[in-house]
Parts: sequence; structure tokens; C-alpha cells
Amino acid sequence: MKQHKVIIGITGASGAIYGKLLLERLDALQDQVEACGVIFSENAKAVWKFELGENPDGVINPGGVSKMKVYKPDNFFAPMASGSAGYDVMIICPCTMGTLGRIASGVSSDLLTRAADVMLKERKKLILVPREAPFSLIHLNNMKLLTEAGAIICPASPSFYSKPASIRDLAMTVVDRVLALAGFDLATFEWGVASV
Repeated sequence: MKQHKVIIGITGASGAIYGKLLLERLDALQDQVEACGVIFSENAKAVWKFELGENPDGVINPGGVSKMKVYKPDNFFAPMASGSAGYDVMIICPCTMGTLGRIASGVSSDLLTRAADVMLKERKKLILVPREAPFSLIHLNNMKLLTEAGAIICPASPSFYSKPASIRDLAMTVVDRVLALAGFDLATFEWGVASV
């Protein structure tokens, strides 16, 4: 089974539940993970605490067995700051429009935006999960520019056809879609497979 070197960026967009479920799902898929670097923006930690009522610092590696490692956003000596580190995929979930705009403009002001810039220049997979509504023309133009540069824009638009029974199940439809786009092999709802 393929093992991925993955970077997870979590920004201060509303929707911390997406980031939390993504980290939990990746932890459960450790047999497919070679290494996982996680970068929280400062605003991400504040939104996480506000929306989920918990400290994000305790989410990573609580049992000491996870392949996840957290990097501070000002650490430009982290491996993902260079293409030579050989990461396969980067997922920013949820992604603020400010972060998306900085990446689209080539502004690498912190480790998160630098890592995204590296993924684009190395022609590696960059998946951005914006959580915003409605989109302005600036947002749409930035998404168009990033798509043309090779990124995948996957809005945090949950699906209902799997008939999710809870908010967690609903949010997981986005997380599973993102991980499938990233190349992970996972058991999840597939249209036309389950009975209607």
C-alpha cells in the first residue's frame, strides 16, 4: 500500500471540525502515512478553541504512536519549507480566503504559505478547502489562478446523498472526499454503490 508524505495546514477559517476530523482520519490511516507535518496558524488555534471547546495542542499524538508532528508557523527550518523534503501532498483545511489569496499571489509569509508555494513549484498535489460564503470576485479569481497553477480547490461543501446522521458524519463527507483526492485508499460512501 502506498505511503504518503503529507502536510496538513489548518487556518483560522470557521469549520475547525473539518481540521479535527481530517487529523483523526489520518491518524486512523497510519499504514498509508510515511510522515505528516501539521501547521496551525495562530488564528486556527483560537477558532478551534472557540468552535470545539478544546485546545488543539492535545489533539496531535496523544498516545505517542502517531506519525504526525506539529511545526510552528514561523519555523522556516521545517522540512516542508524545501522541495528537497519530498512531500507528496498538502491539504489546507479549512482554508481562509486570506491564506488562499497569499498563496495565489506567491506571498510566503509563514511556513504554511511557504509549504504551499513549494508544492506548486514542485508540481505536487496542493488541495485547498475554503470555508467561505458567498465568494467575491477576488476569491473566485484567486481560486482560478491557483487551479491554473495546479492546485485543487475543494470547497467545504458537505454531501447529503449518503444520508449523514450527525454533524460529524456530514463534515466527514468533506474530509473523506479530500483524502480521496489526495490519493488515500479509504472505505467511504460512493455514489451508485450503496442502495438508495
